[in-house]
Amino acid sequence: MSLVLQDRTVVVTGGFGVLGRALGASLMARGAQVALLDRAEVPPSLESAERLLAIGGVDLASGEAAATALERIVGQFGKLDSLVNVAGGFAWETVEGGHLATWDRLYEMNVRTAVAASQAALPHLLASGAGRIVNIGAIGALKAAVGMGAYAASKASVARLTEALAEELKDRGVTVNAVLPSIIDTPTNRADMPDADPSRWVAPEALAAVIAFLLSDDAASITGACLPVGGRV
Repeated sequence: MSLVLQDRTVVVTGGFGVLGRALGASLMARGAQVALLDRAEVPPSLESAERLLAIGGVDLASGEAAATALERIVGQFGKLDSLVNVAGGFAWETVEGGHLATWDRLYEMNVRTAVAASQAALPHLLASGAGRIVNIGAIGALKAAVGMGAYAASKASVARLTEALAEELKDRGVTVNAVLPSIIDTPTNRADMPDADPSRWVAPEALAAVIAFLLSDDAASITGACLPVGGRV
């Protein structure tokens, strides 16, 4: 595998989940130093190593907590080049029978965490000279289905955040893009949809490869893009 991210330092929020772990492994295989951040505690199976730092117990909805975690990462690796905002959540709920608290919760998980992490990362990304932010949106935000109102609205906000921040930074050496997956092949999704064909979904490793491209020098001319990664859904 080509070391297109050699000596880059990348932070992945929501790093202990299925996509976060797959992305961390993919980025390290491409030469990057990787820091995985998560609200959960560090699982025993995920130990920090020479080019991997795992930090748990981080409330990424808090600007102060995000800034403290990123300062720790820069202290260990000496710099920060890229941020991937994976942290988020999902809930299926109709508008008629749903709760306002669900809308608030999904906004906090999917949007506020991305804003807080981006704000904390920006001073370091600007200093990098080739900073990158990639947000995880959702293809479902382009056309919401039944029960997807709160989730799709929060992910649509991620897309608008991506576009607005890209405009802010387009002349300052930092690109901002989003990937919009359909259904990611995870154990949870397989359990929730036992009659579906997961071979049509997006494998975490495949999505990780797209993200790695957006973090690379080859994608330096791409900013403000919301890229659908739909598999065969």
